Amino acid sequence: MQKNPNAARYLLAAALAALVTLSGCGLLVVGGTAATTAMVATDRRTAGEQVEDQAIEMKIAAEMRSLLGDAARVNSASYAGLVLLTGDVPTQQDKMRAQEAAAKVEKVKKVVNELRVGEITPVSVRTNDTWLTSKVKTTLINTKHVPTRTILVTTERGVVYLLGKVTQQEAQMAATAAAGVGGVNKVVKLFQIVSAESVSTSSSPAPIQESGSATSTPSDSMGEAPQAMPVQ
Repeated sequence: MQKNPNAARYLLAAALAALVTLSGCGLLVVGGTAATTAMVATDRRTAGEQVEDQAIEMKIAAEMRSLLGDAARVNSASYAGLVLLTGDVPTQQDKMRAQEAAAKVEKVKKVVNELRVGEITPVSVRTNDTWLTSKVKTTLINTKHVPTRTILVTTERGVVYLLGKVTQQEAQMAATAAAGVGGVNKVVKLFQIVSAESVSTSSSPAPIQESGSATSTPSDSMGEAPQAMPVQ
């Protein structure tokens, strides 16, 4: 009796789907084979946190369009519920309105408000920021012992912001490497510090602590000044 190859593939896909349901692991079926998605496998956030961060960014973008329209340029980056706002707004009042709106979005734990009051940044400057972000990412990839897949990089007017769950040593190495990239004016660390033991022995990080100050935690007052690293 000749076997039906399509039927075999369907059975395999069904078995994999059942496995995902039972285990809760993020598996991607590609061409009839299973592969763990790179984002889930290498990012120290849980799969749920990654999905929540994407939703947070989309919701904040919609809120900013509704609140400020074309009069402002507001970008948001979310990592494990810690939200960074960058861009330009017309007034100080708009800056605070943007922060309040972002803080009300579901799953947001804290907002770091780095919005600039003034005219919208020229396209040429924004293009350069995009280029700097690419250079910093490349530099981090080429820096040993820096977990680049769990570090989010964003640049605004030559200031590089780093977010992610890293150890204290990894945070320092990443910031030093980023500060050495030509054209970078300043590096701001918004890392959530985890223990080396949690990184090596568990996929679930230990309780996090932001590097903005020695005592700050995600429950501290929103908009606390981030920790900046001067460029040599």
